[in-house]
Amino acid sequence: MNIGFIGYGKMGQSIEIQAILRGHKKLFITNQTPTYKELKNSNIEMIIEFSSPKFAVSNIIICIENNIPIVSGTTGWDSDFCFIKNTCKKYNGSFIYSPNFSIGVNILFYINKNIAKIMSKSNFNLDYKVSIKEIHHKNKLDTPSGTAIALAKDIILENYCDNWGLVSLKENKRYISIYSKRIKNIIGIHSVLYESDIDSIEIKHIANNRTGFALGSVIAAEWLYKKFGFFSMKDVIKL
Repeated sequence: MNIGFIGYGKMGQSIEIQAILRGHKKLFITNQTPTYKELKNSNIEMIIEFSSPKFAVSNIIICIENNIPIVSGTTGWDSDFCFIKNTCKKYNGSFIYSPNFSIGVNILFYINKNIAKIMSKSNFNLDYKVSIKEIHHKNKLDTPSGTAIALAKDIILENYCDNWGLVSLKENKRYISIYSKRIKNIIGIHSVLYESDIDSIEIKHIANNRTGFALGSVIAAEWLYKKFGFFSMKDVIKL
């Protein structure tokens, strides 16, 4: 495919490498929202967008309105989620969003969701307090991470907890406490802890480098090619 890249930080550079290794052609790279003219006069077949929360929505909208498939991994724009989804439907667009394109992290999502399902449907009155910890590099713009929020939301969707936040409320078993840290040279660590007086269950994903995220986003772009609709990474890897 002819791929355009919006956002050329460390993540964007890693994605470019993986795309070229898989035989795709780099058509353009920009750190700014492209104009209608730039998109209309190009031969772009796919956009991969890893920019910032401030510009993500405008980047996504301009691609959808120009019928250019887009894969976005930018987090921190949750308040516009329904607007983007409705816009995609209106223009019969092609869009994949995921807070994390790593195959390993999406396996973590799957395991976490199933643990929450077991907890909520158990007849044994399981009494586990849930907390989530995430650590990233100092340049990450959003706190908590989109991945941590996604983990919390999956638990809530299974009716095991009611809400999440950065403030610890240990006395409330139905509240998910999210702990965020920013440390130099940490790519990404996420863990979910289910803790009771009897025992604890912990699941964790550690990113050793950015390759997993980059490769996953290119695989997602390949899957999206010539498809229409609003998708997530769960559709791509069929979890």
